[in-house]
Amino acid sequence: MELNFTSILILIVVIGLLATGVRSVPQGYEWVVERFGRYQRKLLPGLNLIIPYFDQIAYKVTTKDMVVDIEQQEVITSDNAVIHTNAVAFIKITDPVKAVYGVEDYLLGVRNLVQTSLRSIIGSMSLDEALSSRERIKAQLGDSLAEEMLDWGISLKSVEIQDIKPSPSMQQAMEQQAAAERERKAMVTKAEGAKQAAILEAEGRLESAKRDAKAEVTLAEASAQAIQLIRSSSGEDELPLTYLLGQRYVNALSTMAEGGNSKVILLPADLQETVRGLLSAQKSS
Repeated sequence: MELNFTSILILIVVIGLLATGVRSVPQGYEWVVERFGRYQRKLLPGLNLIIPYFDQIAYKVTTKDMVVDIEQQEVITSDNAVIHTNAVAFIKITDPVKAVYGVEDYLLGVRNLVQTSLRSIIGSMSLDEALSSRERIKAQLGDSLAEEMLDWGISLKSVEIQDIKPSPSMQQAMEQQAAAERERKAMVTKAEGAKQAAILEAEGRLESAKRDAKAEVTLAEASAQAIQLIRSSSGEDELPLTYLLGQRYVNALSTMAEGGNSKVILLPADLQETVRGLLSAQKSS
């Protein structure tokens, strides 16, 4: 009876030891086994056996794609502008052994690595370049991180820039600068319009003066031709010429009388003698 009880007890202990040595690893995970504090092997998804009390499950590492959020940080550009930026990294652990033994905390390491690389890349750019070169920053960031993460057994799937914007004080300064630039352009446009208007007005006055002068020359030539024609047709008779000059003289006096500033018009006492005097002066010339 005592033998049977001992056998049953031993059987229970053996079954218990075997049960503690069976490990079921879920899909998407790999477990790292240590023996006496030293790496022994890794367990793949499914049923696995370990030696109880000798082997310990030290780490349970996921092999799924992970999303690592990179907190917002301040970055100073090459032209001393302050901008705020944050990102998100998509990673996958391809070698759990390197991930747990290559770095103390691989998630913290990824975050710090992305932040320092982002500061370095944006710090070499001007403000305008940083705000307009999101794809360029993303490409440079991926190239610089991929090789370094391989040493940790981590594959960088992608890294995306979530936000990149100037600091509030910088935004205010940019808005003021933009407003000043718009005002300057408006003033330049207004001045240019006034200049063009003045040029057009001067050109109009010049053209009008040229036309008036041309008209006066044409009128004078016509008058001279008329007088010459009358003289040649009248011969020595001065009466037609006297009549023509008298008519012109009377017309000139009428025009003077129509002026707003004309108050008194003095007429010669002997209009005919005056016209004859004009005619004599023309002959002598």
